[in-house]
Amino acid sequence: MNELTALDFGPDFCWGVSTAAYQIEGAPQADGKGPSIWDRFTHSKGKIYQNQNGDRACEFYYKYADDLQLLSSLGIKNFRFSLSWPRILPEGLIKTNEAGIDFYNRVIDSCLELDIEPWITLYHWDLPQALQARGGWTNREILNWFEVYVMLCVRKFGDRVRYWMILNEPMVFTGAGYFLGVHAPGLKGLKNFLPAIHHATLCQGIGGQMVRSELSSAIIGSTFSCSYLESASEREKDLLATSRLDALLNRLFLEPALGLGYPIKDLPVLSRLENYLQQSDEQRMIFDFDFVGIQNYTREIVKYNFWVPYIKADLVKAAEREVPVSAMGWEVYPESIYHMLKKYNQYNIKSLIITENGLALNDEPSSQSVKDERRIEYLEQVLAQVLRAQKEDVPVDGYFYWTFIDNFEWAEGYYPRFGLVYNQHLEQRRMVKQSGLWWQTFLQQTATPKGPFVQ
Repeated sequence: MNELTALDFGPDFCWGVSTAAYQIEGAPQADGKGPSIWDRFTHSKGKIYQNQNGDRACEFYYKYADDLQLLSSLGIKNFRFSLSWPRILPEGLIKTNEAGIDFYNRVIDSCLELDIEPWITLYHWDLPQALQARGGWTNREILNWFEVYVMLCVRKFGDRVRYWMILNEPMVFTGAGYFLGVHAPGLKGLKNFLPAIHHATLCQGIGGQMVRSELSSAIIGSTFSCSYLESASEREKDLLATSRLDALLNRLFLEPALGLGYPIKDLPVLSRLENYLQQSDEQRMIFDFDFVGIQNYTREIVKYNFWVPYIKADLVKAAEREVPVSAMGWEVYPESIYHMLKKYNQYNIKSLIITENGLALNDEPSSQSVKDERRIEYLEQVLAQVLRAQKEDVPVDGYFYWTFIDNFEWAEGYYPRFGLVYNQHLEQRRMVKQSGLWWQTFLQQTATPKGPFVQ
């Protein structure tokens, strides 16, 4: 096979990197920012690896200008970042924080000055704690709260931002945050999970409609976590378990947006969502997205387990299967991205963009360099799978690597490193990894990184 280049994917293919506000910004109390559910959760003992938190993260709030210069030097022309709801609306509603709005104006303007296209995610998990005190995603009032927030963002930034994503991985923030309790705000059980599902689904549609009504030329998407699932055997119970888990992990939020409703037939417990449905809800969930963002990292093997409530399904741990794993403990399986592109193409979606994909390693610098050949090999393999799908007429139009810089990885803290750029968190020093230099060459740019360290 010939070595891949960016040109193999066509001149209009979009290449970028993705980030999230809480994971990179730091400055949790700076300039009038209010607390988020993650500010609260990470300061609760025992919730995060080694009791770490995102108080400093990458200090992007202070270092954004240098970081964007570094991004530009690597030839990356598309930057996906999220807006922090409590940095803009500290209490979630009414009183705006002009300093927070000014910060995002500076980030957007700096991107444009560097010929970098800003892609905004409106909600990447950092709900204002003041709204969580009123029930957060379990409270139907969040439909109104979210609408106010979206309208404000679009009116403040829409004159310069073309690309908008409504929610980031609603299955993760509702499932991990409102059912399993392992992410903020740490709630558990169906009584929290089901209303959170329905309200997030409605906000997904309402948010899209709000952006469209304010910005007719906007290019609007939303992002969905997904896992390539295989049954542990051909036994009927394992196959049915795989179908139920597929409905939960891969279809739950996408199908309502497409007008297909919730996948109740394949996961009967979802019938309880009818308790939360109100008149016209099914129509409000629908939105004709310009693109769908796919966020895939791995493959999972599914087996039947009677003792798992509601889904009767369990995952065979990657460690038990003797397969290569990442620092997250996930199987390293580049072909999974191909299978998920093919799966979602069955819905006749107009455009698919990989808005997250990457490999977590335990990178450490040596002699002023970070050698991460394993990540380069992974990128080569996964991009070959993307090209394979494209050649089979799957409308995949972009790839955003997760992530630009080593950041705070939620419950896993700072241990897993996904970045193309190494960050020494205590001293906040940046170092471009070999994968970052590989990425620069792949994109066929001539700019030279400012490094190895950028203060």
